[in-house]
Amino acid sequence: MRGHERDVTSAGQPPWKSPVVLSVLMHGLILGVALAGWSWSTPREDPQPPSISARLVTQNEPEPSPVTEPVDQPDRDEERRQEEEERQRQQEEEERRQAAAEEEQREQEEARRIQQEREREQERQRQEEAAEREREEQRQAEEEAARQKAEAEAKERERQKAEEEKRRQEEAARKAEEEKRRAEEQRRQEEAERKAREEEERLEAERKRKERERRLKEQQLEALADESEQQRQSEERQRREAAAAKAREAQMLSESQKYQALIRERLSQAWYPPSSATEEMTARLQITLLPTGELESVKLVSTSGNTAFDNSALGAVKSLSRYPIPDDRDTFERYFRQFTIEFNPRRLR
Repeated sequence: MRGHERDVTSAGQPPWKSPVVLSVLMHGLILGVALAGWSWSTPREDPQPPSISARLVTQNEPEPSPVTEPVDQPDRDEERRQEEEERQRQQEEEERRQAAAEEEQREQEEARRIQQEREREQERQRQEEAAEREREEQRQAEEEAARQKAEAEAKERERQKAEEEKRRQEEAARKAEEEKRRAEEQRRQEEAERKAREEEERLEAERKRKERERRLKEQQLEALADESEQQRQSEERQRREAAAAKAREAQMLSESQKYQALIRERLSQAWYPPSSATEEMTARLQITLLPTGELESVKLVSTSGNTAFDNSALGAVKSLSRYPIPDDRDTFERYFRQFTIEFNPRRLR
């Protein structure tokens, strides 16, 4: 038998799962339990029981005096108890020796039986291996005969296939030659038709090209004329817009100067400089107005160096409830949304 088959018993199980091996393992387990139960230590002596005194009391009889056991009675009881324990221990040891001898005899018998079973199993395996080798040799002979037959059949099929392939190739070559001839005739015809179409298309394309060039020239001339007219109109519109802007700027400047003078006049009326003010003191303030003319914020941009002078200028700006501003929104946004003004005892600017 082959290597793998020798590792398996006739029942299809590995050798370590056979009944023989399991029996050996079981007896070994029993022997181990018996040895573990063997008492290897000297038995301990039990403590001496305490002596007991007792008396019997009966009615209408004189009460006897207490009876006390002799002093040496406990010693004799202890000796008897120890002797009894010694006999029991020797008897148990004798029983254990007998049990061990019997167990050893059973194990030897079991070992002989296992050895006999092993020899029978080996003989059976040798017989099976011989039969398997014979079957294997027969199978190989049959496979060889089948292989030779298959090779002969394959060679015959290959020969027939080669003859068929040769006939097919000859037929294919004949058809290919015929197809090539027809294709060549069709190609020459299609080539002639293609050249005729290309010539017609070339002539048509030439005609369309000339027509496009003519239209393009006309469109270019029209575009030049339109561009010239648009440029003239644009220049005219720019001149008008520049003139209007200049006039608008002059109007806004004139309007702003008028309202700036009104604001300086109103602030001059509302400002009361302190007595410590001198002509050299100047405070510059940045004023921000709302479109309604109301004061949004005021900020001291440059101090005069005198706190009372600066505060008087700030008080004058804040005292006006509404500033005079132009109605035109552009003029307001450009000149009066945010502006600066200088406070000096000699002038306001």
